[in-house]
Formats: sequence, C-alpha cells, structure tokens
Amino acid sequence: MAVEIGKQAPDFTLPASNGEDVSLSDYKGKYVVLYFYPKDMTPGCTTQACDFRDNHESFKDLDAVILGVSPDPVKRHEKFIEKHDLPFLLLADEDHKVAEDYDVWKFKKNFGKEYYGIERSTFIIDPDGNLVKEWRKVKVKDHVEEALNYIKENL
Repeated sequence: MAVEIGKQAPDFTLPASNGEDVSLSDYKGKYVVLYFYPKDMTPGCTTQACDFRDNHESFKDLDAVILGVSPDPVKRHEKFIEKHDLPFLLLADEDHKVAEDYDVWKFKKNFGKEYYGIERSTFIIDPDGNLVKEWRKVKVKDHVEEALNYIKENL
C-alpha cells in the first residue's frame, strides 16, 4: 500500500515505549504527527526529538499527538526517553515493515558504507485518519516548527 496525500494513512500496530502495543487507529479524532527517524541517541535524532519535546505542549494544545518511529528496540527507546525527558511515545519498528509501508526504508550511502535505513520523514495525519502532509528527507533545523505551523494553519 503506497502512502498518498488525501488518502487513508496505512494503519499499523507497533510496540511502544510505554510497554503497550499502539495502533495509528487508536488516535482517530486527533491529528497525528508521525515522524520516522534513523536511530536513538544519534546527534540529529536527538536534536529532532528534543525539538518535538520542547514544542509538545503546543502540539497538545492543537489536539495533536506526536509518535516517533525507528527500528530501535523498545529498551533503547526507553533509555532515549529517560535521557532526554521525552513526553511522547516512541514506537519500535524493528522489522521496518511500517517504514516500508510509508516508503521511508531506503538504500543509503554514508561515509563509504552502503546499507538500508530510515529516511528521516514526517507525516501529518488528520483526525479522520487521512494523510494530509508529508516531508521527506527532512532537515532537522526548524522542521518541528514547520510541522506545528502546518497544523495551526489547517485546523
């Protein structure tokens, strides 16, 4: 199933950092900021998570939920949350199935290494479960503010 603006976002269920299984459909009636990131504890991913943390109340005021997804296991997510006091759930997509559904599992080249991994991406899903906005190949600087402004302008 390909993701497409204006269409229903692919539903999924993944283990979450709160010890529960979480489904996208659990959040019907709210905006969902679904962001995919490569790896806990790395500089860019830490900056992005902390930017979401620092703007968490603003998203909450707009009835928007933030969900972070990476291939890291739940235990690593728990350490990442504890270290940076993150107030939102991180989901473990260890088999990268959800990343593939959202077409963010990509072949990458970095420092001479070739491998598959997450292409940093963010999706806004409306209260009806439709994909309304996507950012791919996200640059961390100012991105969270851009996502927040998109929801503000489209409420």
